[in-house]
Amino acid sequence: MKRLGLDATDVRILSAVQKHGQLSKTRLAEIVNLSPTPCWARLDKLKAAGFIRGYHAEIALDQIGDLTHVIVTIALTHHRKSDFDRFEAFIRDLDEITDCVATGGGMDYVMETVTPSLESFQRLMDTLLAAELGIDRYMTYIATRKVKSGQPNLAKLALRQGI
Repeated sequence: MKRLGLDATDVRILSAVQKHGQLSKTRLAEIVNLSPTPCWARLDKLKAAGFIRGYHAEIALDQIGDLTHVIVTIALTHHRKSDFDRFEAFIRDLDEITDCVATGGGMDYVMETVTPSLESFQRLMDTLLAAELGIDRYMTYIATRKVKSGQPNLAKLALRQGI
């Protein structure tokens, strides 16, 4: 984190925003232990520098309905940059794929999907296969419950980096 030019106050601001979302100028200043005007100026600089990508609400999907949550690992046939680019561009437009991480090792991608039913999940997989994206193999794992979901603790990470 040092190379990013952050100091301890910046980390406290980022941690507060990460934990609480959008805050009033006064409330953020209280949490960070800084007066409101300089705190807000730092927040504006962090936003301008791209450290804050957006604000989001955590929705209780289980209260909306009985949705199907499936984890999918995917291995591509070929490992050229163009193969990865084509696959990644295609999946970015699919709302059912909520997260996708490129990985090293036996599989190239780990994706999380949320669909209304198992049948709609199968249609999603059929769409991926029909698109001829170079998928060699995939494995699916039905998620039965979410055990943990969150963001890393910025304060602890910063301490380990000497900030």
